[in-house]
Order: sequence, then structure tokens, then C-alpha cells
Amino acid sequence: MTEEIEFILDSTKESMTGSIAHLEKEFLNIRAGKASPAMLGSVYVDYYGSATPLSQVSKISVPDARTITLQPFEKNMLHVIEKAIMVANIGFNPMNNGDVIIISVPALTEERRRDLAKQAKVEAEDAKVGIRNARKDANTEIKKLEKEGTSEDICKTAEDEVQNLTNSFIRKIDELLVVKEAEIMKV
Repeated sequence: MTEEIEFILDSTKESMTGSIAHLEKEFLNIRAGKASPAMLGSVYVDYYGSATPLSQVSKISVPDARTITLQPFEKNMLHVIEKAIMVANIGFNPMNNGDVIIISVPALTEERRRDLAKQAKVEAEDAKVGIRNARKDANTEIKKLEKEGTSEDICKTAEDEVQNLTNSFIRKIDELLVVKEAEIMKV
């Protein structure tokens, strides 16, 4: 195969790997009943005028499966952090005892579990769209090379290789979704 086609295949694989990495990150934000610092990953705090991740203004710990505690590095940040958690709209009600913020993670209801499973499916479908877009871009580039004089056989082989990559990445997404759904539905 030509150097250009190798480059197209490598960049396509890189793009598809990026879609998988993004999906895994999104799955971390979908909580499955057990407390985890990752649940607060989307919370940003107004820290002296700039949006700062919660993990950079407080120590996040999980003393048990149903509780998250936040120890702000600066005591005057207690109310700001509390407000940021409320504004993030992630379904938590923080309590402030003057030193730390305590978040009780409620047990998931059956209905909420189903909603989270649907959310996981949506995220997986978005990742599949990303994979298919990478395939489309690669095939477009391969067709350009064919018009520029690259052998039809080489281009067909490259398109087959892109399709094989697509199939393997879509299978990986399906596997990740099955694992996440099982994790969500487990009581």
C-alpha cells in the first residue's frame, strides 16, 4: 500500500480510538448507584472569576458507597462549591456542616436505572456516529487518491480495511454498552 493510504488508515484509527475514549469518559459520568469522585467531574466552581474543576478547589473522598465528602482547600469556598453542585444539576443535594460538604448518593429507583440505561445507549449511538464519520472521511480521501491515479485495487483494499476498522470499533462500543447497562441495572 502507498504511504498516503497508510496515513489515512492511521488517522482513521486514531479518530475512532478518540471516539471510544470519549464514550468511556461519558460512561464515567453516568452513575451506577455507587458513590464515586467521577460523579462530580462535570462540576466547575467559580474560583476568583474563573471556572475551575471541583477537584482543584477541594479534596474529594468517598468514605462509603453512599457518601461523597468535599473538603475545600479554602473555607470561604464552602458556599460557592455547594452552589456549583446545585447549578450542575446532577441530582445531588449537598449538605454543609461548616467544615466539609457531604453528599448522600441516593439509591437508584428502577425507573431511574432505565433512564440511565437509555442515556448510556444515546452516548453509545453518538460514539457510533463518530466512528461512521471517520469512515466517511477516510473513504472520501481514498476516492481522491484514486482520482489522482492510485490503483483501483489498492483503493478497494484500503476501503475494505477502513470497513474492517469500523466494524471492530462498533463491536467495541457494543461491548462497552453491554457492560455499562449491566452495571446500571445491577441492584
